[in-house]
Amino acid sequence: MVKITIIGAGYVGLVTGACLADFGNTVICVDTNAEKIAALNRAEIPIYEPGLENIVRRNVSQKRLSFSTDLCRSVRESEVVFIAVGTPSGENGAADISQVESAARQIGGVIEDYTVLVIKSTAPVGSGRRVKAWLEEEIAKRAKAGEGVLFDVVSNPEFLREGAAVQDFTHPDRIVIGTESERARAVMKEVYRTLYLNEAPYIETNLESAEMIKYATNAFLAVKISFINEIANLCEKVGANVQEVAKAVGRDGRIGRKFLHSGPGYGGSCFPKDTKALARLARDAASPMGIVEQSIETNEKQKQKMVDKIRVGMGSLDQKTIAVLGLSFKPNTDDMREAPSLTIIRGLAAAGARIRATDPVALREARRYFSDIETAITYFEDEYRAIDGADALVIVTEWNQYRNLNLERVKKLLSRPLFFDLRNIYKRRDLEERGFTYFGVGQ
Repeated sequence: MVKITIIGAGYVGLVTGACLADFGNTVICVDTNAEKIAALNRAEIPIYEPGLENIVRRNVSQKRLSFSTDLCRSVRESEVVFIAVGTPSGENGAADISQVESAARQIGGVIEDYTVLVIKSTAPVGSGRRVKAWLEEEIAKRAKAGEGVLFDVVSNPEFLREGAAVQDFTHPDRIVIGTESERARAVMKEVYRTLYLNEAPYIETNLESAEMIKYATNAFLAVKISFINEIANLCEKVGANVQEVAKAVGRDGRIGRKFLHSGPGYGGSCFPKDTKALARLARDAASPMGIVEQSIETNEKQKQKMVDKIRVGMGSLDQKTIAVLGLSFKPNTDDMREAPSLTIIRGLAAAGARIRATDPVALREARRYFSDIETAITYFEDEYRAIDGADALVIVTEWNQYRNLNLERVKKLLSRPLFFDLRNIYKRRDLEERGFTYFGVGQ
């Protein structure tokens, strides 16, 4: 059992803290948001993530997991401190690590015994060295002559998919531990003892390589998505079907089938931010990554192409009513950061359309994101109510409940049988046989 503090009770910090507590460790999650901490101590979860609430409730009740705003006391009581704060994109695309610096300096100001500081936040290559320097500066300010505090810095990137984060944490493809310290490596294996006993793959490397692994992983997946979307756009021009192309391409063991699903582009908290940060890092290092930069551009264009597809399919959008099914950037999450729905709905509204929007869990987030165009949008808890009277149906997010719509009922509810399937979850022939005019992506 290891005593752990997690600084940052957001998505990554909360999942990390809850799962590490479930492994038998004693964990304190620290955050500056007192309201959030109070809610978490009541086991009220501020995010939608399948399975997380049960883990939090179980470990709070068993006294292995707690939440606090007192960073100093929590850090002093811990052997390992994780930094899991946000690293948002700055104006130039680079990751803003000011929250990481603030956390590191606060830690350096209070640690008294040997501590392993673990960077869980996604931070640019070189951040681990900077964190070490910040810690040394703060320790030097308070140390007596000839005295110091021992610590080690570890880069331990997360690979959590929103909507499947608990599964990813408890059954990881790999655990990356970046440090030059054997002592720190031993401590980290104790932290992840449950996974170590289950023979989860460990990758031990230095700080810089661990930091690069995270960025390289997300950039590669983003490039793969942008690639198949460009193939989809070409398929539409030449009469090919991207689903059949992707199926065959994915059978190649060198390529694999995952992330070869064409659609309206990627979104979320990771791919957009991390590709921009990597591209900026590469430019600053005089080693620009053209393929990553092109992927970013392609992705933004893909979102707009969906607006154009709907406009061409419907003709004038002025005063047309459009039912939009799915607002979150992917299923099983309420996260709307960089979601394709943001570009698509804004584009439709700008062309004069009225939107009838629905999503299983993201309506509260949607109201916040679309507050400036709220007069153009009506929200519905039920997809059939959203469809009722609309001139067209647009599927943006492939929630399971949208995969098995009652198509006879849908056709009766729509004023025009226009079906825009931006996730290719229906078969064209099935829809056309039922009298719909079907629009997919790459078909």
